[in-house]
Amino acid sequence: MLDEKIILTPQNILEKEFKIDTRGYRPQEVDKYLDIIIKDYKGFLSVIEKLKMENKELEDEILRLKHELRTLNSNVEIIKGSGKVTNVDILRRLSHLEKIVYGEEE
Repeated sequence: MLDEKIILTPQNILEKEFKIDTRGYRPQEVDKYLDIIIKDYKGFLSVIEKLKMENKELEDEILRLKHELRTLNSNVEIIKGSGKVTNVDILRRLSHLEKIVYGEEE
């Protein structure tokens, strides 16, 4: 997307040749100014790459969080559908698990 809009590269700017006219600019001043432009341009390109990577990481995190949200919502629906869970139900489940863990299965 953004790469399609960028026409110049730092190398294009560096290699640009200007015709010298009798009433032209001083080549040293143009070269100094182009050096500044090249430095800024490289900085902009590195910022763009950094932001692209950060954007990718954030998109991955969004996908992970959406998946986690779907899982949690389905768990909530399961709990809601199973009725009210009481302390007695929890103690029965715990007792059953202890029997399985300690080998006292019925």
